[in-house]
Amino acid sequence: MKIYQDTIIVQSNGSRPSYHNVTEQVRAIAAASGIENGMCVVQSPHTTCSVIFEEYVHDTDFNGDEFLQVDLNRILDRIIPRERTEDMEYRYPGPKHLDFLMGLDDPQYPCDPATILNGDAHIRASFFGASEAFILREGSLMIGSVGYIYFIDWDQNRSRERKCHVMIMGE
Repeated sequence: MKIYQDTIIVQSNGSRPSYHNVTEQVRAIAAASGIENGMCVVQSPHTTCSVIFEEYVHDTDFNGDEFLQVDLNRILDRIIPRERTEDMEYRYPGPKHLDFLMGLDDPQYPCDPATILNGDAHIRASFFGASEAFILREGSLMIGSVGYIYFIDWDQNRSRERKCHVMIMGE
């Protein structure tokens, strides 16, 4: 059994959910692995991000978002509204967690309480999950003709660099 790992870097837009089509990068990583048959795992290490498998939609809105993504966002906005103030129905972040985050010495977590009003992003990420697994057969991802892999950053509070980990296992 051979294992090959790589990381894809994406930049979130910070003003709405960021969808990144990472399909071609994952295919390139699979090819570079030299593994013919096995499993490909695509995973986010971030608690406000998800990896999903969905059909590529050729039509986009004026932001460049595919129509299926726009539809998904509209539905999610109704059931999981964006946390814009601490006076919403979200209990996150609580005072102990806020103290913890404000005490971090990490550039990914600026000392600004407004950046962590993202309970909605955490809930959305929990619904969709942090990873997807794909079969690799004869060097090809088994994702069909219209299936694509998307990395989504649900956090809408600030733009930042995000990591998408890819691991190929097999022979």
